[in-house]
Amino acid sequence: MLLAVDVGNTRIHWGVYNKDKLTYHWSTGTDRGATEDEMSVLLRGLFRTQGLDFSDITEVAIASSVPPLMPTLESLVNRYLGARPLIVGPGVKMGMPIRYDNPKEVGADRIVVAIAAFEKYGGPVVVVDFGTALLFDVISAKGEYLGVAGAPGVEISTEALFQRAAKLPRIELTKPPSVLGTNTVHSMQSGIIYGFAGQVDEVVKRIKADLGSEPRVVATGDLAGLIASETRTVQAVDPWLTLEGLRIVYERNRGG
Repeated sequence: MLLAVDVGNTRIHWGVYNKDKLTYHWSTGTDRGATEDEMSVLLRGLFRTQGLDFSDITEVAIASSVPPLMPTLESLVNRYLGARPLIVGPGVKMGMPIRYDNPKEVGADRIVVAIAAFEKYGGPVVVVDFGTALLFDVISAKGEYLGVAGAPGVEISTEALFQRAAKLPRIELTKPPSVLGTNTVHSMQSGIIYGFAGQVDEVVKRIKADLGSEPRVVATGDLAGLIASETRTVQAVDPWLTLEGLRIVYERNRGG
């Protein structure tokens, strides 16, 4: 089985593939200070909930937006899984041309999610990623990575409200009863959810104008389902797209 690991600034997504099928998946908080032993305890606990053991994993692929965690993850995989991980980055066969001023500036996670989107949905395609940042990755009809637009993500924006406004509480991100809030919590939920939905629609509209075409629009990330359902432009929700991209990249580099 293949263990795919997507390390983000806020969360780590873990996925176990049996051939090309995502059989199990989990989302945990990103702890930059975690040791390999602590991460092994966490991962073993996740595995046990599904009757898995470390010995079931023979292959590992990792994409990370948090460089300080990479030595810990590599040590975890080597020591506890007995595997040699594929670290997505320079020298790894991606199979996607990057039309960016400096291709080295494009994060491994961005290319991985773009590869998965193009493989599953064709091109042109726009991926709206609801992660730590709100990102719009654009892939051409030929499968080229054209660029990305980015803004603060939903959770960052919500946390900023709590920290900078003395009377605003932390809230659960769920759809409010109506757009017009009649209490503090519903008012914040409305502004955040519908505000981000409107932001998505406007940015996608401008991307379409730049492309001069009608790309497929796919949402991914932990909050994709909540926000995308309120947009007019998102056509599909695929929350584990990055894990799928990791599987594809691993297959392209198998034996290399």
